[in-house]
Amino acid sequence: MPVTLQTVDQARWDACEQERVDLLRIYADAPEERMRVDSPEAFILQHLEARHFFACARFNDRLLGAVAIEVAADGAWWLSQLCVHKSTRRRGVGSRLIALMGELASEQGRVLRIATAVLPLPDRILLSKLGYRPVSLPPPGDATAARHGEFVELNPQGKGE
Repeated sequence: MPVTLQTVDQARWDACEQERVDLLRIYADAPEERMRVDSPEAFILQHLEARHFFACARFNDRLLGAVAIEVAADGAWWLSQLCVHKSTRRRGVGSRLIALMGELASEQGRVLRIATAVLPLPDRILLSKLGYRPVSLPPPGDATAARHGEFVELNPQGKGE
């Protein structure tokens, strides 16, 4: 399945109705343990209004999966709320999306971080296989890291730190 990366920011959300529908559908049918929100639309809008964005897995002009991206003060990208559309789960879409984000981060010299305090064990195992490694101390002055607590990181060269 040739999955490509599509970012969705506020401008793209406003401009593309099909991407709005797809993104809402991805988060609306997410397992409760993965998305603990009452309204997927409110979650998406709040994230976009905070000037963050979503990285999405695209296949045949449809979004199949998404991960919320928060940009930290140090430029690192914090990934959260990874969800894949119910009909395409267990087919590697989430893994491919995380790998594509790793490639984009490497191109832009950014670090990817994922808070792990609330992740289930299978997600932690997957992150380890993808090269993410636990980080014991947050970067000095990084309020985002302090807020998230325990996390894993992938550096711009694609190797866990």
